[in-house]
Amino acid sequence: MKFSVFQISRKGGREKNEDRMGYCYTRESGLFLLADGMGGHPEGEVAAQLALQTISALYQKEARPVVKDVSEFLSVALMAAHHQIIRYASEKGMLDTPRTTLVAAIVQGTHATWVHCGDSRLYVVRNGELLTRTRDHSYLEQQNAGVIRMDRINRNILFTCLGSPTKPVFDVTGPVQLQQGDKIMLCSDGLWGSLSDEDILRHLTTKPVAEAVPDLVENALRTGGDHSDNVTVIAMEWETPDTFESTRGISTDSIMDGVFASTIQAGVLDTLVDDLDDAAIERSIAEINEAIRRSAAKKG
Repeated sequence: MKFSVFQISRKGGREKNEDRMGYCYTRESGLFLLADGMGGHPEGEVAAQLALQTISALYQKEARPVVKDVSEFLSVALMAAHHQIIRYASEKGMLDTPRTTLVAAIVQGTHATWVHCGDSRLYVVRNGELLTRTRDHSYLEQQNAGVIRMDRINRNILFTCLGSPTKPVFDVTGPVQLQQGDKIMLCSDGLWGSLSDEDILRHLTTKPVAEAVPDLVENALRTGGDHSDNVTVIAMEWETPDTFESTRGISTDSIMDGVFASTIQAGVLDTLVDDLDDAAIERSIAEINEAIRRSAAKKG
């Protein structure tokens, strides 16, 4: 497996940056994650970090070297992250829970599958066209899609996230077959809230991700001005062409089966390192395995 990847997070006009992103990979699989801690609730950065740590820990246990049932894994891993945030708030005696959006993609073989909850987005660009993007879990986006009609509610408000008292609503998409040169970008609303899909598509089409992503982030911060939101992006190009060796490319061909590489631990909050509940992670692994067993039985 070969891909180029670039990630960056910039603090806008906010007091602190509550966004988190990172990626992990084995010889035959890659996981890309982005979470945007929600303002208006305490410790959004903790919720975002816990989400990334939980899902990457589950991925490390399951990707041997591939995840057997990617859709089931993403569904159960997202819920495990949600429960870790709830547990953290309970143990700290918090009256309000930390909350975060999440978008996560797994690429393995020649396919990509992703899950999202909230308004952090995933874009797929192919041959100069926007192949697809996620639809936000906001009243505005749902109304635009014709799913709901309403007049009196602030349509920009999200109706779901990780860490809320209610069960998260999320969507799993894929598997989508990839072609050489396809680009997948995960971003927080700090990017798409300032730039149009047309602007995003133009940059991703005309430049490699290592150039397109920094330019997009700078443009978003400039457009947002003094009150700009934090802007976080992680983007990858699949099976890059002849320029692969001269870019920030990653080739997993020489990685042994048991090797796991990750950037998730970069910037980990020290107070959280010991807060992950190993028993809960093991329970989540058991749930994933049971879901895979049920899925295989249905197919049989």
